[in-house]
Amino acid sequence: MDQVLKGQIAIITGASSGIGAGVAKSMAAAGATVVVNYPVEATKPAADAVLKEITDAGGNGIVAQCDVSKEDQVIKLFADVVAQFGTVDILINNAGLQRDSKFDEMTLDQWNTVISVNLTGQFLCAREAIREFLRRGPRPEVSAATGKIICMSSVHELIPWGGHVNYATSKGGIKMLMQSLAQEYGDRKIRVNSICPGAIQTPINKAAWETPQALNSLMSLIPYNRIGQPQDIGNLAVFLSSDQSDYITGASIFIDGGMTVFEGFSTGG
Repeated sequence: MDQVLKGQIAIITGASSGIGAGVAKSMAAAGATVVVNYPVEATKPAADAVLKEITDAGGNGIVAQCDVSKEDQVIKLFADVVAQFGTVDILINNAGLQRDSKFDEMTLDQWNTVISVNLTGQFLCAREAIREFLRRGPRPEVSAATGKIICMSSVHELIPWGGHVNYATSKGGIKMLMQSLAQEYGDRKIRVNSICPGAIQTPINKAAWETPQALNSLMSLIPYNRIGQPQDIGNLAVFLSSDQSDYITGASIFIDGGMTVFEGFSTGG
C-alpha cells in the first residue's frame, strides 16, 4: 500500500478485534503510527496480537487501554499519546457494541450501555481530538487538513432496526454529531466524515454468517452478493484519512455491497 499517511499519528478506538483491527492494519500499512485501543484488560492480548501483526509487517504502533465511555480515561489516552508522539493527526472513532432486546423488554442498563459507548464515546474522543488539532494547528508537511476524524457509523443510521433500537439510535446520533462537527470546524481545516458499514464479517454479527443458511439469508439483503471484510473498511478509512479525499467532509459514506438500495425491491416490490 502507498505510504499516504506517513508521519501521521492515528488513534483507532476499539481496535483489538473486528473492524477496528482491520482499520488499524490498513492505516499502519499506509504509513501511520497507530494507537491500537482496547477497552479493558481482558482484551489486551487481542490488541497485542493486532500490534504484532502490524509490526511483523513493518508497521509502527502501540497498544493503549481506554474505555471510551469514561471521560477521565479518554482525556488520559490523548494526553499519553501526545506526550509520546507529540500530537494526534487522525481519530478513527470506531469503538462500539450491541445489547439487543425487544424494545418493550429493553432495560435502562441496555440502553445506557450502548449509548454511552457508541455515542458518548464518540463525543468524548472527538472533543479531545479537536482540542489537540486546535492546540497544535496545521502540519502541512504531513497533511493538507489540520486533523481528520472518521466516525464509524452503520447502515442503521439510515435503515431502522427493530430489536436493536438502542444501537440504531446511537448510529443516527453519530450522523448528526459528525455533520455538526464538520460544519463547526471546517473553517479550521478539520475534516469529519462517517463510514457506514453494512454486513461485515466480524464477531459482533457472527450469527448472521456462521452457518450456510444464515449467510444465504443475509445475501438476500446484499445486491453485490458477498459479505464485507474488515479490510474493505480499512481501505476506505485510509482514503478518508489521506489528502486524496481532502475535499470530503460532512459525508456519510456507505460501504455495504448495496444494502442501502434495498434488495427486497429488486423485483418491483
